[in-house]
Amino acid sequence: MRQQALVLERVGSVMTCNGVATDLAAYTATPEAPHDWIVGQPEQVSGEWHVTIVLPHGAEAPEATRFPEPITVTADGPVTLPPHDAPAD
Repeated sequence: MRQQALVLERVGSVMTCNGVATDLAAYTATPEAPHDWIVGQPEQVSGEWHVTIVLPHGAEAPEATRFPEPITVTADGPVTLPPHDAPAD
C-alpha cells in the first residue's frame, strides 16, 4: 500500500503524476526502468489514450478507491480521482 496520494493532470498527450510529466506518445514501458505510477504500455486507440495507473490509497479508503471504475478524461487539466482515504471525523 502506498501512503502518498496521487495528483494527476493531463495536457494533450502529457500526463503529470505528482509533478513528474510523462509524454505518453514518447513513453516506452520497460522492466529495467519502471514508471512509479504507469503500469504497462500506454496505448492510443482512436485518438484516446488508455493508461493504467497505480491508484494509492490509505488504510480506510472507501470501496470506490480500492476497486475503482475506469476514469474517462475528456479535457486538459487536473484529473479527479477517488479519495485517498476516508474523511476525518
